[in-house]
Amino acid sequence: MAYSEELAARVRTAIGARENISERKMFGGIAFMVDGKMFIGLIGEELMCRVGVDAYDEALSRPGTRLMDFTGRPMKGYVYAGSPGIDSDEGIQSWVDQTLAFVSSLPAKAPKTTAPRRSRNPR
Repeated sequence: MAYSEELAARVRTAIGARENISERKMFGGIAFMVDGKMFIGLIGEELMCRVGVDAYDEALSRPGTRLMDFTGRPMKGYVYAGSPGIDSDEGIQSWVDQTLAFVSSLPAKAPKTTAPRRSRNPR
């Protein structure tokens, strides 16, 4: 599924010139990452917001939110945010600030290690 370029531009404006932010096309949408960890993304006309387990119920009580069930099962700690909750620039700014603060509080990702390759020539 494609994502709204107009909504992506509004999210970029809300993010501003912060450091360590990158974008990656994922799951037919786009994800915004801080230090390699997704904090907010777009699928269609909705935001995917990583709020964490502690803020999950409060996030679901906000206008325009619903369970994030991307895989068919609800993902605790993530919500979809759509209209009317993202119709204003203030609404988008609020989601960007909340998700960025949560993900920035997480410990750094451990570096990936690669397993040694097995030889194809058995002896």
